[in-house]
Parts: sequence; structure tokens; C-alpha cells
Amino acid sequence: MTKAKNGLDKNLSNVVDDLNQTTVNSHHAQQIQQDTNDRRHQDALNHDKTTDMTHQHS
Repeated sequence: MTKAKNGLDKNLSNVVDDLNQTTVNSHHAQQIQQDTNDRRHQDALNHDKTTDMTHQHS
């Protein structure tokens, strides 16, 4: 992954880098897609604000 340049959006920079990759074969294309899915999943986990639904008794 690349570091964002000053004033540029890091997410868009990563998308551009992904689009600039030339896939060698279908397996390589699948690996690139899986990397994207993994980043998306990790981002969703990082932004999950689920609250604890159990009641705390003092």
C-alpha cells in the first residue's frame, strides 16, 4: 500500500494503484480482488460501533 501524498486522499490513491496493476492471469486477478475485499472488510470492522447489549448490574 502506498502512503498518501500531501493533500491527496489515501483511499483514492490506493484505488488508483489497484487499477494500474495489470493482471497476469485469472488467479492473479482473484488475489487482487481478495486484497480489496480484505481491506473493505477490515475497514468495516474498524468502523463498527456496536454497543454492548448486556445490562451491567452494580
